[in-house]
Amino acid sequence: MRHVWIRGILALVWLAAAIVSGGALYVILGMVFLVSAFSTWRQDKDGKGEK
Repeated sequence: MRHVWIRGILALVWLAAAIVSGGALYVILGMVFLVSAFSTWRQDKDGKGEK
């Protein structure tokens, strides 16, 4: 579950950088991390990601 938190925090950092600098690349990277964290969280929540 810790990796979900790390990906979520990284997503927020990238999105904050996008707001400050106005760069489209930062928005894309932030969204990639956010989608990755959400999909991993959803798999863990549904029990599919358990080993």
